[in-house]
Amino acid sequence: MKLAMNFSFKTYNRLLLSTFFFITISCNGPEKLDLTNIENEVITFYDEPVNEINFPSININTNGQEIVDEPKINAVLVVIEDKIETTYNIGIEIRGSSSQMFPKKSYGFETKNSDFSDDLDVSLGGFPEEEDWILYGPYSDKSLIRNKLTFDLSNAIGFKASNTKFYNLFINGRTKGLYVLMEKIKRDSNRVDISKNNSGSVDAGYIIKIDKPTSEDGGCNTCYENSFSFRSNYDANGKQSNDSEIYFIYHYPKPDDIKEDQKQFIYSVINEFETILASDNFDDPINGYENVIDVDSFIDFFIMNEITKNPDGFRLSTFMNRDTGGKLKMGPIWDFNLAFGNVDYCDGMNPEGWIYNFNSICPSDIWLVPFWWGRLMESPDFKNKLKERWQMLRSNILSDSSITVKIESYLEYLNDNKVINQNFYRWSILGKYVWPNYFVGSSHQEEIDFMKNWITDRLSWMDNQISAIN
Repeated sequence: MKLAMNFSFKTYNRLLLSTFFFITISCNGPEKLDLTNIENEVITFYDEPVNEINFPSININTNGQEIVDEPKINAVLVVIEDKIETTYNIGIEIRGSSSQMFPKKSYGFETKNSDFSDDLDVSLGGFPEEEDWILYGPYSDKSLIRNKLTFDLSNAIGFKASNTKFYNLFINGRTKGLYVLMEKIKRDSNRVDISKNNSGSVDAGYIIKIDKPTSEDGGCNTCYENSFSFRSNYDANGKQSNDSEIYFIYHYPKPDDIKEDQKQFIYSVINEFETILASDNFDDPINGYENVIDVDSFIDFFIMNEITKNPDGFRLSTFMNRDTGGKLKMGPIWDFNLAFGNVDYCDGMNPEGWIYNFNSICPSDIWLVPFWWGRLMESPDFKNKLKERWQMLRSNILSDSSITVKIESYLEYLNDNKVINQNFYRWSILGKYVWPNYFVGSSHQEEIDFMKNWITDRLSWMDNQISAIN
């Protein structure tokens, strides 16, 4: 439905939020959310006021309600794109974990029918119709593009990731800066294309993720009742353990919907894979790991997390899926705001070093990488396939020049519409430390230059490492 709006968004130069962070950090990131957040409203004027910008915007009206973590509140969302206004009903809430400490929040929302009584599939950003969406607000990532760059590169190499698109966001008439519209990870033919699990069958479609446990009991090996998660039978060193650090969270079907025999089934799938990996004959061509996993997906997942040196990669927000009668697959990828050297802990700023070796880099961290990756890198067949895939991608899609062109295309688009300046007028953080920045540039261009140089160094290091595989 297209409706005329009764308010204008031509004036963007009203309010500036000044934010100061004082937090304690360690190898694990912040020990606790010890945050002093002082907000002072002051009037800020642009050097060259922009009266009209032809840049996509999302405008949310909550009718005076505050958006909270839970539950979702009803609101109206208006997309303005190519001077066309389209209105949707939504339910919206704040999303994220440690990112909720930042004054620039990220949001999750569902599109609703006319009386808000049910979810409604719609097309946003030109993406396939769905009901679940995310508005990600880059804050500690002062390049503004780390997540979008990674997702676009993943899609370009054929490893499906969420579609993304830049928007200016306004809530109740106030500018919130540059945001990225993202598809939420869920089962759908246009997202994670696995069978719909609506018959209660056991061998059906599943999505699980390695993450912090969400159940009250913290996850367990043998209890499936009322549990959101289960533990691995192996610790991070590949030794059998009843007290493993690795947790698997039910993502699809949702914890409230998944049946007990389905929990047992997906548990057995993971346990079979890990048991094979831990065995002496793990790379046997007939009965080894290749019999139970989609190796190509593991290799692409490895590449995307390693080129970014994502400190959360392999251990948090790590998604896997399995379709009916199929093998275990990695993906989709998720959460790269700390990638490309944007961290001051656990060697994340160093363009050298494998991030799958996180456990040895940061042994005190309680959220560890499963032993899978070190074990797979002991397999000559896995390493040879990795080498072949890497060399092919480096010759085109992941070449230095291709990645540079993609970055420059974002900057040209955003700068032409003065969107970067607007974002940092709203959030005056350039030249200031925001956890967990390693590099603090005095300008957006310095932030970009650091990231581009870091990427070049990272790719060169990986070239040398992978070329040495024999």
